[in-house]
Amino acid sequence: MPTSPTRTLPNSRTEPDGSAVIRVLSYNIRSMRDDTDALARVVAACEPDLVLVQEAPRFFRWRKKLARLARASDLVMLSGGGSAAGPALLCSLRATVERTEDVLLPLTPGLHRRGFATAVVRFGGARLGVLSCHLSLQGEERYAQGGMLLDRLAGMGVPHAVAGGDLNDRPGGRTFRRLADGLQDCWATAPWGGEQTSTPADPHQRIDAIFATPGVQVLGCGVPLGHPGVRDEDLRAATDHLPVLAALRVPAEPTG
Repeated sequence: MPTSPTRTLPNSRTEPDGSAVIRVLSYNIRSMRDDTDALARVVAACEPDLVLVQEAPRFFRWRKKLARLARASDLVMLSGGGSAAGPALLCSLRATVERTEDVLLPLTPGLHRRGFATAVVRFGGARLGVLSCHLSLQGEERYAQGGMLLDRLAGMGVPHAVAGGDLNDRPGGRTFRRLADGLQDCWATAPWGGEQTSTPADPHQRIDAIFATPGVQVLGCGVPLGHPGVRDEDLRAATDHLPVLAALRVPAEPTG
């Protein structure tokens, strides 16, 4: 796979005006059924402030498994997992957590249960809503879930938000377009690294993405191919998706 980001992705920092530069990683980890050491190395090398996980372990000892990944990546569990039907959130100790909520979406008979892992966090003076999702394989249900995602972000009561996950849809698809119409598709806004997220052995489609509300500045977003410490062999061994990494500048929330 190609390994040449066009520029260095900015590091996390708090700006003098109270805004925050943060790194957000979205990653389908296939229930940690693959090489968990390789998975932890990829996550740690990306140095994320937030990790939006899909297909987190959901059944036997799922909390213990997710906590093990968080610990190996120098992160902590934030929300989700089995209680959100798969999506989960991890964060660095840099984040101040205001609240979390796991959301189960309406169940369509015969299809998998889906959910959202959500939180509101602070970095310095910046306040941010966060949502991890794994949308349906079925087109009509997926489109409805896209609308629920937009409604959920709008109802978080914060001026800025980020959402990401495995959309099971490509940029030309109806659900992907619905999200991109209301939010910034971070790859399209500031492409960096690689584009295609599936599969690691043969990257040929972008079905994983990170989106941000209009007030967030996207500094770069893409698959971290060639990123320092991220090895191609680990990307192939960790899971059946490639991760998406974004650097975002989140404005400080006005005071007074």
